[in-house]
Amino acid sequence: MTRPNTRPYILGLIIIIWLVGGVFVFKSTNAYAANEAGNTDLYSNLQLFNEVLIKLKQNYVSDTNDEELIKSAIEGMLSSTDPHTTYFTRDEFSDFTTSTKGEFGGLGIQIDKKGDYITVVSPIEGTPAYRMGLTAGDRIVKVDGVNIVASSTDDAIKKMRGPVGTKVTLTISRPGAPDLMDFEIIREMIKIKSVPYAFKLDNGVGYIRISQFSENTDKELKTALDTLETQKIRGLIIDLRFNPGGLLDQAIDTVNEFIGPNKLVVETKGRIQQSNRQYFTRFNRKTRDYPIVVLVNEASASASEIFAGSLQDWDTGLIVGKTTFGKGSVQQLFPLSNGNGIKITTSHYYIKSGRCIHKEINDKILRGKEVTEAEKEASDKKAHDQVYYTVNGRKVFGGGGITPDIEFAPDFLTNLGVELRRKNTFFNFAVDYMVKNKNNVQPDFKINNETFEQFLDYAKKQDIKFTQAEIDSTALYIRTALTSEIVGKEYGEQAAYKITLNLDAQFQKASELFDKFKTLDQMFAYAESLNKEGDE
Repeated sequence: MTRPNTRPYILGLIIIIWLVGGVFVFKSTNAYAANEAGNTDLYSNLQLFNEVLIKLKQNYVSDTNDEELIKSAIEGMLSSTDPHTTYFTRDEFSDFTTSTKGEFGGLGIQIDKKGDYITVVSPIEGTPAYRMGLTAGDRIVKVDGVNIVASSTDDAIKKMRGPVGTKVTLTISRPGAPDLMDFEIIREMIKIKSVPYAFKLDNGVGYIRISQFSENTDKELKTALDTLETQKIRGLIIDLRFNPGGLLDQAIDTVNEFIGPNKLVVETKGRIQQSNRQYFTRFNRKTRDYPIVVLVNEASASASEIFAGSLQDWDTGLIVGKTTFGKGSVQQLFPLSNGNGIKITTSHYYIKSGRCIHKEINDKILRGKEVTEAEKEASDKKAHDQVYYTVNGRKVFGGGGITPDIEFAPDFLTNLGVELRRKNTFFNFAVDYMVKNKNNVQPDFKINNETFEQFLDYAKKQDIKFTQAEIDSTALYIRTALTSEIVGKEYGEQAAYKITLNLDAQFQKASELFDKFKTLDQMFAYAESLNKEGDE
């Protein structure tokens, strides 16, 4: 007679002790009683879970992995909540906390996968990769002798990042160079810039792009503001489009720059007492008397919505663009004993006017559940029907995302433009062009007719088909995008970015407001007149 395998029973018992022990702690610290909340008997469900686990371990057709089973059970449990409550492995938890800290040990290159190759899009100025001479278009063939052709971008990043002070060898295939080249690079602490672009426009208005809210955002914003204000700007555009959010304290401190100290920015409301908090500004900063316009779109989320909504609530900025995403839920990170971690939604954001940023329908979409157009329309109508008021009594709308004071729609690419971008045609042509024309590109470079025709021939060889009518309708876009790519290769990313703004319809309309109106109050009055027309 074989001895029964007691390991599944022991494993199940450990799980029950662990879960029940957690319940006891939760109960004692948060005065929560499961039965009082109307839940079914937790102990019975834990016993059921244990029973299923044991049966599976004893009877499944092949051996099962305990760690994978438990991980799947945890992920399944969390999936019944919302899409932002997630479980991290040790590496995933480390990567996530690194992204919010805004710095890591690395090389300083922006990369993308183009075809089978991990390709350098741009070296970041002042970093090890920049100093060693890596350039846009370089294809990374090996990392420390390991072939990474056909690898994913994430895998390549993991191989290239590492402890500060350690060495990594990149083997590069460079367009125009006959042989592979090895670069030995010492990793340094790379700071991810939250404010990648800040400059004065030709019309005297300042422009600041905030790409995310990480540990350094407030400092970077202060530096950008101080620099622009010494240049005597007459207004400011803050671009938050495609900003996914980040750290709450940084959102509050950046809002502080524009509304002064001791002002309520946001409060969080949740089920347990510890989740209910109010957050106020803390610092004295100079009063800014020039008009401020904040650009947002459907991909502006979380902390960027707090920033935009707060400037709107305190009447210190005109919000333009499209209604923001509506990610108004608050997550807290909990490290686990084995080095893994968990991120749990604990509350929702409410800004000064009382508006809740969170849009419930997004949780269904992010979970991959089908949402009908009727449901989307009902959600948008519900948000627009909820009226709130700013500090000065202006009418604003809530119930999911931040509704702009003035709505500006973006231009959409033609099918040809989309195809050229999809196949990286601009980037690849610019790389080849610079191999032949290095040091011959001036800051005011423009695409002449000869180069334009060469590009079209190049596109044909990439099996991109088009008609003359498509060329005519896309010509301005092609010339501008190609100019941006080529100038950027010679003069850096900011120079390229300034050129792309010429194609940006939302930005152009925001910039034109400063030519029509001298004060923020005039802009507010104009926005109100447009909204009245829309309601009639």
